[in-house]
Amino acid sequence: MTMLASPLDLSNLGTAVGSTTAVKTNNATDAQASQDRFLKLLVAQLNNQDPLNPMDNAQMTTQMAQINTVSGIQQLNDTLKGMADQYNAMQSMQGTSLIGRHAVVDGSSLYIDGDAAQGALQLDKDASNVVIDIVGTNGAVIDSVELGALKAGQHAFGWDATGVDTSKVKGFSIRATDSSGAVTATPKSLVPVSAVSFQDGAMRLQLANGQRMTYDQVDAFM
Repeated sequence: MTMLASPLDLSNLGTAVGSTTAVKTNNATDAQASQDRFLKLLVAQLNNQDPLNPMDNAQMTTQMAQINTVSGIQQLNDTLKGMADQYNAMQSMQGTSLIGRHAVVDGSSLYIDGDAAQGALQLDKDASNVVIDIVGTNGAVIDSVELGALKAGQHAFGWDATGVDTSKVKGFSIRATDSSGAVTATPKSLVPVSAVSFQDGAMRLQLANGQRMTYDQVDAFM
C-alpha cells in the first residue's frame, strides 16, 4: 500500500484524478468542480495515509483553507467578468447615443456642410467682445463673425458660407478681449459624430469629416 503523508498539492486541482479524468475542460474553473476534485484527493489521502504518522488537524485545516481560497478567487473572477460585461453593455448604449451629436476636438478647422459652417472655442475667462476671423488658404481674412460678450468656457458658433468657395477656407482664428486687454481663447473643431465602434475594448468615434478618434480624445459633446 502506498503511504501518503505529505499535504495535498492544490496546484494540481486542475488535473483529473481517477474518474475525474472525464471532467470536461470547461469545468476546470468551476468552483463546485474544484471542490469535488479536492474532496476526492482528500479522501484518497486519508485512505492511504501512514497510520503511524496520520495527518494532523493543522494540516487538515490548512488544506481546507486552501480550497476555500481557490473557490473564492474563482468566484471573484466570475464577479469581475460579470461587471466587465455590464460595463461593455453600458458603453455600447452610450456610444449609440453619441451618434448625431457634435464632438468638440482640438483644431482650428471649420466643419462645412453646404453653405453652413461651424466651429467652437474655449475662453479662459469672461470676455466682453469675441470676434471670429475666417481665414483662407492664402492667410487672408475672408469674413468675420461678431459673437459679442461671452462667459468663460466652451462655446459653439456658426458661419454662413454662402457665395464663398469653401475649398479655399483654411480655418479660423479668435480675437477675444475684456477691459484689461486680450483674453486667452483656444480654437476648437466642432464635428458631428457619424458612427461609433469598439476596438480592443476602447470606444472609437467616426466623425463626419473623416476623422477617427478614441472617446478620451474628445473634449466634450454638444
